Amino acid sequence: MQPPGTDMTGICFRDQLWLNTYPLDRNLVFDYFALSPFYDWTCNNEQLRMRSIHPLDLSQLSKMTGMEYMLSEVMEPHLFVIRKQKRDSAEKVTPMLAYYILDGSIYQAPQLCNVFAARVGRALYYISKAFTTAASKLEKIGYGKYFHLSRM
Repeated sequence: MQPPGTDMTGICFRDQLWLNTYPLDRNLVFDYFALSPFYDWTCNNEQLRMRSIHPLDLSQLSKMTGMEYMLSEVMEPHLFVIRKQKRDSAEKVTPMLAYYILDGSIYQAPQLCNVFAARVGRALYYISKAFTTAASKLEKIGYGKYFHLSRM
């Protein structure tokens, strides 16, 4: 198990032996997810499993507090989305992370702030590249002495 806060977006988990043995459907997908390094063995779902209760039983999970996993999207048999969330009460949950299982491979979804940061960084790179190209073309046609990016 990884320490809390560890970025695991670069990790892919796949257990081909399990996939060859069991169907990947909404009834068994959580058992498959529990084999992955993404699974937190201290979660509420694991407490339910130890009591022989289905780990996604919302009627039981809603009575507990702490970390839990919920199956949030299903497109059998190819895509499943599992959300890790912190439950404070029966009505109050805070989403923490999302994981997706795509054709049997499990991934941690990147956090939205990381996606935005990467997109903004890429946009700034291309804007800078465009200004550099424009400046070099202006210099070639004689406007270089009037226009310098270094003064901006």
